Amino acid sequence: MSTKTYEIRPEQSIELLKELHILTRDGKLNQDSRRKLKQVYHLFQFIEPLLQDVMRDRGSITLVDHGAGKSYLGFILYDLFFKALPPGTGSQIFGIETRAELVEKSTALARRLGFEAMSFLNLSVADSIDSKRLPETVDVVTALHACDTATDDAIRFALEKHARYIVLVPCCQAEVAGVLRRNKGKSLGNALTEIYRHPLHTREFGSQITNVLRCLQLEAHGYQVSVTELVGWEHSMKNELIIAQYKDLPRKRPAERLAQVLDTFGLDSLRERFFAPA
Repeated sequence: MSTKTYEIRPEQSIELLKELHILTRDGKLNQDSRRKLKQVYHLFQFIEPLLQDVMRDRGSITLVDHGAGKSYLGFILYDLFFKALPPGTGSQIFGIETRAELVEKSTALARRLGFEAMSFLNLSVADSIDSKRLPETVDVVTALHACDTATDDAIRFALEKHARYIVLVPCCQAEVAGVLRRNKGKSLGNALTEIYRHPLHTREFGSQITNVLRCLQLEAHGYQVSVTELVGWEHSMKNELIIAQYKDLPRKRPAERLAQVLDTFGLDSLRERFFAPA
């Protein structure tokens, strides 16, 4: 796919693109909808090779999208990739969302579009880990803008389900910033406190270190991690994309680094959240 032209593909569902407001009601592309289409294709460029890799290896794909909201991502992935798969592969997309009304709307839309291998569950990310309505193992876990600790719950879910790929766009990381703020007075003797002494810096640094801890945690479980930027997502400042692939890499050094970072910044109370193998 060319990265310079963003036109509707012949196989795409026009009804879906209207529902997602990528097309106007009369089926046209205006300046705003072209921007949205560019964002969709830009994100799909990152995820499509992961789906292709799983298909080559296993012949089917199970993908779980956490904090699905209106299931924007799940529908796009189904429309651009899953619906073209040969029948009978057993491939599925599950959307996990806490708001029942959004689950109902997504279920109705999938039925209307004939997207039979899409399911939507009214669950929190944390509750989904033990839910019997989801398979014991999954291939790909996504979490785009799953607020605050929901991203960490999605990581825990992925680790429990032995996911091959994890795709994250973290959002609203307030927990670490809160711990930094509470412990600031105890750390005044450490010059590193200057990094987050001012409230604005506390919030920004808290967000940054949260994602650093997440990457170390994934590496401590044998994943290869890459971090990049979702260029073109102008509507959101939260555009950091973390992609992790399980490769059974050595775990000792990242686990040690994770522990050191937690100790250095007085984040010991979060050790269980950013857990690493013993």
